[in-house]
Amino acid sequence: MIYFTADTHFGHENVIRFCNRPFSCAAEMDEALIENWNRRVKGGDTVYILGDMFFRSVNFLEILARLKGKKRLIVGNHDGSWMTKADVAGYFESIDPFLETTDGQRALTLCHYPLLTWKHAKKSYMIHGHIHNDTSADYWPLLAARDNVLNAGTDVNGFMPVTFDELLENNRAFKKASGGQGL
Repeated sequence: MIYFTADTHFGHENVIRFCNRPFSCAAEMDEALIENWNRRVKGGDTVYILGDMFFRSVNFLEILARLKGKKRLIVGNHDGSWMTKADVAGYFESIDPFLETTDGQRALTLCHYPLLTWKHAKKSYMIHGHIHNDTSADYWPLLAARDNVLNAGTDVNGFMPVTFDELLENNRAFKKASGGQGL
């Protein structure tokens, strides 16, 4: 099985307030994210993490060791700091700034940042993170209007890695709830 997630921000106290997450502290959030992850993901599953996995986490190696599955990281703007503090390559199948791939049925472009155009944009999907659940940016209407631009952020995907079909449905609901015209 293939899963997608982004912007978990393990260890980040302020993300709870910034994104209105239902947790009292980073430790509670971290445990919930780990539990949700491991309830779904099995050892042979692949999880694409579209950036910002940790921020100000003091126990990122412990968390990485606890998370099941084959992890493939697409680097986000907050990943550079923790990645330089230890040799993390052994925890990931791959670490990329950007990736064009397939899930066996669809062409996928994976990037932490949402793109408005990419190679084969008319016949592939752009899966991103970075924006969390924020719809206030001036580019949001453009993203919301595109059925093939999907936010993998944990804030819009039930705080867990999701399958492509779940990603599609969660984005449909998120865009509709925010007044988007897409999907």
